[in-house]
Amino acid sequence: MTVPLEGKPHYILNASCASRLGTVARLSGFLAQNKCYITEMQQFDDLITDRFFTRVGFYGDAQGTPALPQLRALFAQVAEIEDMEWSIFEADKKARVLIMVSKFDHCLVDLLYRNRTGELKMEITAVVSNHPDLRALVEAQGLRYIHLPVTPATKAEAENQLMQIVAETQSELVVLARYMQVLSDDLCRRLRGQAINIHHSFLPGFKGAKPYHQAYERGVKLTGATAHYVTADLDEGPIIEQVVQRVDHSYTPEKLAAAGRDSECRALATAVRLHVEHRVFLNGAKTVIFS
Repeated sequence: MTVPLEGKPHYILNASCASRLGTVARLSGFLAQNKCYITEMQQFDDLITDRFFTRVGFYGDAQGTPALPQLRALFAQVAEIEDMEWSIFEADKKARVLIMVSKFDHCLVDLLYRNRTGELKMEITAVVSNHPDLRALVEAQGLRYIHLPVTPATKAEAENQLMQIVAETQSELVVLARYMQVLSDDLCRRLRGQAINIHHSFLPGFKGAKPYHQAYERGVKLTGATAHYVTADLDEGPIIEQVVQRVDHSYTPEKLAAAGRDSECRALATAVRLHVEHRVFLNGAKTVIFS
């Protein structure tokens, strides 16, 4: 029998815990008891780490399902039994996203376009940059532009200001769209799982400065871009998305860089979409992604 879902609240439950018998039954039983109709359920058992991951999309019943705060409180009892890391999200609520840039604008322009067309369901809270160059571009979109200069002497203070901006704007995700400053270890820890960076190379190779020049020197036949979570280890964060492109001996560093810009845009946009749709789970130094 088809269950009418129009007008009912739509939620996403993300959970992970140690692999054990009965977890799926406990989850589905809880949702059934609270008049929740499951529309999709994805799961993965990591046989190496003995860790279980699941993403469940479901609708609540307007009459029989508790309001979200109470539903979360009730599920916390299940999560305690299973020793889970978990969250329940409103599926239709847009994530609040802060974007950081320097002078390169291609990733920023791509994100703005995809957000404007509805491909990325997010609310951009502000654009922060260590340079003033892109102010006109951003403000033309009706968005707040914050110029936050960074020097070695002011780096600590600038990062404190950045965290104040994150708090003030209630941003849930920080996107480094070719932001060309290395974040401190402390800031990386504070933004764990909440900051995505685009690296203009196919990690883990060719890290650091001038990756396209490194690729040229090695005569690569494939290049690309990597979107990953930010960690204290430079360009070593858990990978969310990678895009590759075939090249040949005729590609100069400049031509590789030009070809790579499209890869950077696609990889970053996909990573942001997966995150704001609550499809990414941290699994140690890796990720589990339900696409």
